[in-house]
Amino acid sequence: MSSHELSELIDFVHRDEWQSGMRLVMDEHFGPVLDELDLDVDDVSEMLGEDMVSTLWGCAFEDFLTREGDDGSNLVDAYLKHSGMRENAETKTYMRALRMSFMSIYEVSEIVPGKSLLARNMLTDGEPVLVSETTATKTLRQWDRIAARIVPVDGRNILAGGLLPFSHEASEMVMDALQDAVGRKRRARKSFTLGPDTLRVAAPLFTNVWLMEALQEMLEPTIPDLRNSDGEEIEFYDIRFRLAKGVRQKDIIAILKTMPAFEPASSRFWNWLDLDRAGSPPRAKEVGTLSWDVTMADGVPVLGNLELQGRELILSVNSVSRAENGTTLLLAALGARVGEPDISIRSFEELLEMHDSGVTAPRPAIDPAEEERLVHDMLDRQYRSFLDEPVGMLENVSPRAAVATEAGRKRVAQWLKYLENASQAHDPVDPMGSYDFGWLWHELGVAHLRR
Repeated sequence: MSSHELSELIDFVHRDEWQSGMRLVMDEHFGPVLDELDLDVDDVSEMLGEDMVSTLWGCAFEDFLTREGDDGSNLVDAYLKHSGMRENAETKTYMRALRMSFMSIYEVSEIVPGKSLLARNMLTDGEPVLVSETTATKTLRQWDRIAARIVPVDGRNILAGGLLPFSHEASEMVMDALQDAVGRKRRARKSFTLGPDTLRVAAPLFTNVWLMEALQEMLEPTIPDLRNSDGEEIEFYDIRFRLAKGVRQKDIIAILKTMPAFEPASSRFWNWLDLDRAGSPPRAKEVGTLSWDVTMADGVPVLGNLELQGRELILSVNSVSRAENGTTLLLAALGARVGEPDISIRSFEELLEMHDSGVTAPRPAIDPAEEERLVHDMLDRQYRSFLDEPVGMLENVSPRAAVATEAGRKRVAQWLKYLENASQAHDPVDPMGSYDFGWLWHELGVAHLRR
């Protein structure tokens, strides 16, 4: 964000003649949300932290810099006339640029940390512009969306101080609200553009939507209703079978080779397949649930994973019935070669709590390169299966069907950006974060829209 010094201008706004106007703007940016949630500014500060409140105040302050009173007065004009001689030429240029600026939703790409990014204004349907930026580029990810003001200063585009990171859902909410406000049909998004004057008037909306989402998430955190393909509630089971005395790994491997349901992915790692459902269509999902499951390239559901680690055979599954069925299956096949299983159970909520507290759940000792290959193969199969399935973001048509029209291709590009952005939320060394989505763009013929 900008490092231009505005301290004198900020002091100037505290003069009596500007205070009523500034209070009005602050109320527009904060008031609707605080009233709705029955909070005050101190509550917000405690929940979000002083730095975030300072950024939100900056959003309101920059909005005020664009406004004119009934008599045509403006804070920037008045300050430069009264005290402009104190500022250098670049700072005065920056203040004048803020005076004419507007807030909008931008999609960022081609990020060079500490240097620059490309920003595409999603409300004016323009081409991406190069923005010189040092701080935000160190945390932003490809296809992130931000609410910001881009101002030109001495031949460069820079970001003003009031920058808000927007979720995909929140940015869509802003765009839908603005379409409603100007009387456009939401299905006409492809031709939806707004001018600077409209966006200046809409400035408080960006703060309202961001603040409402952030505070509601803290007041009422929601956990999705996760189900596997059998419709069962997700719980993570690790069932550990200790090898009996004298039993070697190769003895266990020899038996597993006789069991078609266990398909080897490496010398000591197997996918447990649901062969009874091979070739069957996916089961319908309940409304309001999120599916958590994996299939092989040929569509066969994966019920769990099996791994040999030293003197232990470990079955990992995501539901109680799969734990019971897998345990019964393995005990029947292995008999006295293994002891009674040791079972550990973790709910999805417990995993989230462990993540939030910095505790790392035990993970199988698998070679990082092999783990990356397995995860990427799984994602290849998963995303390929999506191509012919209805997708909500594509108005419940499949990606292959959607790319038949220009509007559909644009929706597909946004869907792919959403997937890619979510993947990059993972640590770059995590196989989920290092996955390359390039083949999907080419497979669907929309690589030219990856900008």
